[in-house]
Amino acid sequence: MAEELTKYERARIIGARSLQLSMGAPFLLKIGEKDMEELHFNPIAIAKKELEAGVIPISIKRMLPHERG
Repeated sequence: MAEELTKYERARIIGARSLQLSMGAPFLLKIGEKDMEELHFNPIAIAKKELEAGVIPISIKRMLPHERG
């Protein structure tokens, strides 16, 4: 990813993507059967792998202090 994510942002993105995967969303990476066995078919592990590859189409909008109401 272009910017550094906080641990809270990472957790939110991985949680949202793993929920999508567990509900049948297609993978954004080509993952072979051997790789799936290594990941134990775990949607959280797959979401982490997708996040590391930078293919998850979720963005973070941060509010700067002067933008807050």
